[in-house]
Amino acid sequence: MAGEAQCLSYTGCNFLRQRMVLATLSGRPLKIRKIRAKEEDPGLRDFEASFIRLIDKVTNGSRIEINQTGTTLYYQPGLLYGGSLEHDCSASRGIGYYLESLLCLAPFMKHPLKIVLRGVTNDQVDPSVDVLKATALPLLKKFGIDSESLEIKINRRGMPPKGGGEILFACPVRKVLQPVQFTDPGKIKRIRGTASPGFGMCLTAETINGTILSAELASNPQGQGAAVLPEELGQNCAKLLLEEIYRAEESEMQGSPPVCKERIEFLRHLRSFFQIMFKIETKTTEEEHMGGEKVLMTCVGIGFCNLSKTMR
Repeated sequence: MAGEAQCLSYTGCNFLRQRMVLATLSGRPLKIRKIRAKEEDPGLRDFEASFIRLIDKVTNGSRIEINQTGTTLYYQPGLLYGGSLEHDCSASRGIGYYLESLLCLAPFMKHPLKIVLRGVTNDQVDPSVDVLKATALPLLKKFGIDSESLEIKINRRGMPPKGGGEILFACPVRKVLQPVQFTDPGKIKRIRGTASPGFGMCLTAETINGTILSAELASNPQGQGAAVLPEELGQNCAKLLLEEIYRAEESEMQGSPPVCKERIEFLRHLRSFFQIMFKIETKTTEEEHMGGEKVLMTCVGIGFCNLSKTMR
């Protein structure tokens, strides 16, 4: 177990999920102070508290301490355990808010994870379950997590503010992940979409090299904003997908430049938790002959492995 001297300290509420996920994988204790300390309603929000409870559920032996005002969080991670679980997500954020982090943690559990998440499946803030199912699962397969037991199943849908949706996420465990080289997205070979009346639309474009680009739009929740015609929603979603194809970037980075603030912060966190550094090279439009400006990111991994999974 990591010692107190190795504890990483941060301030503010930004990037809480990133920090807790990397702390869990690295085994390094984490302390976050001054969480909305200057706001009228200081401390952790309900959706963040729900996320912390979820992390506690999927681990064994974690130590979590929160002060009375909720402005300071101390987290000493335990071992990723997995198993069959259920969790009620906060209706103020989408299930995608929680599922994104589980996708990073699930392959390194002691037991295959099979979890039921309840809450909002489609909203205008977080990635929908549809877009994560269409893009994240193929991405995991590139890293060698290719199994019939890998699935995201939507049992029922839910919209804010009441939620009511339910999904099942199942993922096998792996000892190590396969290294990847991903420099040529390839040309588009097919476009598919999912439209859910009253919830929204998700469009995906698949390239000849297996890259999945996506765009989505959610309908306005009942009683919030003007009703959007299905035709208008479809046209706007198609425009977003065309922008994604032009940039030829990963689907989860929708609407952002090649290196946005969140990505830069994630690279800094990787350096802090794992001492991993990326070399970043800018590729101009003239060099690539297509699309917008791109960057080439290269790193040497640390050989991270699942210590809970025995070799067979």
